[in-house]
Amino acid sequence: MSDVNIKHLYKVYPNGTKAVNDFDMQIADKEFIVFVGPSGCGKSTTLRMIAGLEDISAGELSIGGLVVNDVEPKDRDIAMVFQNYALYPHMTVYENIAFGLRLRKLPKEEIHKKVTEAAEILGITEYLDKKPKEMSGGQRQRVALGRAIVREPKVMLLDEPLSNLDAKLRTQMRAEILKLHKKLNTTFIYVTHDQVEAMTMGTRIVVMKEGYVQQTDAPKNLYDYPVNKFVAGFIGTPQMNFFKVKLTRSGEEVEILFTGCGAKTKVPYACLRKADPDVFGGIEMWLGIRAEDLSVTEDGDGAAVKVKVSHIEELGSETLIYGNLDMSGEGPEGVIIRDDGSHPVKAGDVITAAVNGRKLHLFYTDTERTALPRIPLFGRLHCKIQNCALHIGQNVLPLPPALDCSDGECLVTVPTDAFTRDGELECEIISCEDAGGVKLAEIDAGGERLYAALPQYNGEKTLRLGIDLKRISVSTGEGTILPLPAVNRTDCKFVKRIQKTASGKGKKTVKSAVFGFQSGDAFFEVSNEISQKIFTALGIKKAFTAKLRLEYTPYGVAVARDGIAATVQKTLDYGAEKFLACEAGENTVYVKTEENYSGKIYLMPDFGNISVVDTEREIKII
Repeated sequence: MSDVNIKHLYKVYPNGTKAVNDFDMQIADKEFIVFVGPSGCGKSTTLRMIAGLEDISAGELSIGGLVVNDVEPKDRDIAMVFQNYALYPHMTVYENIAFGLRLRKLPKEEIHKKVTEAAEILGITEYLDKKPKEMSGGQRQRVALGRAIVREPKVMLLDEPLSNLDAKLRTQMRAEILKLHKKLNTTFIYVTHDQVEAMTMGTRIVVMKEGYVQQTDAPKNLYDYPVNKFVAGFIGTPQMNFFKVKLTRSGEEVEILFTGCGAKTKVPYACLRKADPDVFGGIEMWLGIRAEDLSVTEDGDGAAVKVKVSHIEELGSETLIYGNLDMSGEGPEGVIIRDDGSHPVKAGDVITAAVNGRKLHLFYTDTERTALPRIPLFGRLHCKIQNCALHIGQNVLPLPPALDCSDGECLVTVPTDAFTRDGELECEIISCEDAGGVKLAEIDAGGERLYAALPQYNGEKTLRLGIDLKRISVSTGEGTILPLPAVNRTDCKFVKRIQKTASGKGKKTVKSAVFGFQSGDAFFEVSNEISQKIFTALGIKKAFTAKLRLEYTPYGVAVARDGIAATVQKTLDYGAEKFLACEAGENTVYVKTEENYSGKIYLMPDFGNISVVDTEREIKII
């Protein structure tokens, strides 16, 4: 197996610069993965950590099920192809390809067989007796690939291998590398800054920016469902058009005001039904529209805007029309329209551009994350609370003691994945789609429409759904009851203790060192595996001075005889489950419980299911 498992990988340089931040993904056997992003985003650094050419600051890397953090590059069973070919100029093509095999002292017959097979696959058999200087760039790149594939590695790593080639040769070599991937039937990890290469080659693409993974998805999903403005603008040629807008909903229609120039248009609310509900409150947003989702039209009805043309680019099969929504041509609302070339347009014309309302993208101006996701994060229900129950249309949902609210109007926020298949909420299924493996249903619950992720949906027209009440928030005139926190956080330090034990017939005292976490007066001895990860990530000296944080769920901690000293503040009763809210130092810790506790207790986290964070650098060590 040649799968690659990357867990919370970091690269931090001595000056504190984070080149790679919390890179986490599983690469399946035989996948073709592409890392893409602008210069300095950390893609090549990540590849070099996989290759063993860069030390890992924190995290775990395994290849074929074997952890290789401390394994030498030559022993990782990988091969790497670089941007500059790195061929030996004094050797022939045959000798260049065979060089690594000779270092491994393989028999001559086996070396010859492997070299000739690789040359045949790559179409360079006739060049085996030539020197690199006698070959073109594309042929040299094939030699570099040949040198890599004769090793029959578990994983092939390619670091911008085509960037030195001209456009035509790049296109040809892209096809050759894809053919090679199919023939070798192994895992490829490919680094490029060219989004066209990424879109045409990868089964999955990892988009990176400033050391952070922005999105990992199939090429089509990246294009259609970008998670933020950066991904939307980076993927696609020409770049997506962006405009600052304000949205106002009136019934089944949404007015879009382009704030930079005052232009307006309207789209059906159905086009924006998945949008976060707060986007219609008059806040300024980024509106994204791809060039092909604008079209020249003679009909000004429907969703359309006026565009003053500045210039055009004739590309043969299509025409790119450049213009501005500001009729002066000087405003910030520059726009590109992809046209089929059938409309006679020239610079200075004012044209009408129809907007495909079903292909709009919305992003918050502060965080730049999408407000129109493929799978909505949450929906909202306008309800009444009466006699400790939610009244949603004709549905009545009893509220547990943890959600004790006074009678009156309320707004309930429900995560899309908080629905269960058994419950008291009678819903009509309006539609259902497969959203990346998730069955996403649009439901009508007592006259309120929202989305629900429904596992094992079998096409039913109506369903009685339940809601995980721990995860909802309820807002009334008296305030808001928030969901149960998903993660507990406890400050600690890593410490060493000397342990004395009696040994042998004479009961001689033997001293030994044990390592663990100190939180307040509580000490938790940890395994050698956890200790080693701490030392590897922080260094031996830094490990004992670093400020650390333990992170665990309310299900990953229990009341015990000793441990973290805490005081019970209250019990949250959700009916089927109860949780303690405990004060532990400066932190509040939530604990799943089946017993009634009060006063002082002790808490023991489950160290088999815990994360450890270096708070100074915000690095997840475990």
